[in-house]
Amino acid sequence: MFWGGSYLSKFIKQFDRLNLLICDEWRYVPIDSNGSKLLFQVVSMCYEQKSMIITTNLEFARPNDIFADTKITAALLDRVIHHSHLLDFTGRESRQLQFALIKQKGKK
Repeated sequence: MFWGGSYLSKFIKQFDRLNLLICDEWRYVPIDSNGSKLLFQVVSMCYEQKSMIITTNLEFARPNDIFADTKITAALLDRVIHHSHLLDFTGRESRQLQFALIKQKGKK
């Protein structure tokens, strides 16, 4: 079901109360065509109305690695990037790996 019935009305009621939407790990699981459409609708609902934080380990130049539909990807990124502050944290190791290594060294 694509955004229909009681699921949609329940979601919109909950969503309307939010000031901030956090989308974590966008690259972790690829999103199919229907998922891309749903995500586009959510981002469109946020556009110029709510704050969003998006985390990903995706290279910014390769968004189609996540989203199946290139047209929706372009439109979605237009909305995400407009009025955005992009922060790029680069390095060899993830924060989780760094903390695990520090913790492991402390046990020795």
